[in-house]
Amino acid sequence: MTATAAPVRQRPDILKILLTQRIPLLAVLIVLVVVTFFINDAGGYLTAPYDFDYMSAALINAVPLAMLGLAELLVILSGRGGIDLSVGAIVSLAGMVFGFGYGEWGWPLWMAILATAGFGALCGAVNGFLVSYIGFPALIATLATYYAFKSIAIVINSQQPISTPPIQDLFSLSKSVELPLFGQYIPDVPLGIFTFLLPTVVAVWVLLARTAYGRRLYAIGTNDVAARWSGLPVRDTRFKAYVYAGLISGLVAVVTVAQFASARPDAGVSGSGMALPAITIAVLGGVAITGGIGRVAGVVLATLLIVWLNAGILLAFVGNEGAQYQLLALGTVLVFAALLNGLTNRRYGGTS
Repeated sequence: MTATAAPVRQRPDILKILLTQRIPLLAVLIVLVVVTFFINDAGGYLTAPYDFDYMSAALINAVPLAMLGLAELLVILSGRGGIDLSVGAIVSLAGMVFGFGYGEWGWPLWMAILATAGFGALCGAVNGFLVSYIGFPALIATLATYYAFKSIAIVINSQQPISTPPIQDLFSLSKSVELPLFGQYIPDVPLGIFTFLLPTVVAVWVLLARTAYGRRLYAIGTNDVAARWSGLPVRDTRFKAYVYAGLISGLVAVVTVAQFASARPDAGVSGSGMALPAITIAVLGGVAITGGIGRVAGVVLATLLIVWLNAGILLAFVGNEGAQYQLLALGTVLVFAALLNGLTNRRYGGTS
């Protein structure tokens, strides 16, 4: 009679989980960043308190960043080097369209928002046509339209912003509000989270996870040759990814006009612009630059990480130095994300 050997219980490989599953990794990084700045705040090393009220107020920056990160998610998923360098320029140009429609011509607000989103989609359609039907590399096509859209946005009103009273009154859309039931226990939350960001997050998640189009987009991003031989409409699917990205950029234009209380011709391209942070967030969120891999949750968590990291850096330095160190942090995060994606692909075959 022989004794039956007890099954060997293997401990979960924490390192493998963190390297292959981007959501747990981002959650850990967010906790590390927040705890680090809380400790610095307690030690008196920051120029102002880093607390939950400050973190909640900083979420106003998460609205445009997360939305443009989702726009990049769609175009990068489409594969073949998919990327959109023109989203910031679309924000600038669509913002001027919104400024004329709502601020100068007296359109109703809902009509101006729909027209701005539609104009953004039209700009995205130009990108999609050049990439999908003409065959231009996405990098070149969207760089060319970036220059074109940016130029038109600047000259269309002789480099002047539009700051009429109706536009100035839109600043109320950027205010923070108290949540029902829980408002007395938690800090106020920027209104844009509920009016623009959450609807966009839900719409993109439904598009990718619950529609045939989403499955086709993942398929062509993974291998568009196989997808074509399978009878999938590769060109049409890729074209629509750019259209959706442009539509989201149009909505971001409305958000930025409300935040600035002004339709500025350089809203999306001043400084380092909005495109590079959006691409950084997408890559940090686990979106494979080769296409076919990426999740909405990763983009949202990556946005929170960047926003709360930038908010802490701003308090760690006096004067304008904080803004410059934010760029350094953004570059470091992008290199870290790219190295992590490469390491994970070589060792484990990818992320989830």
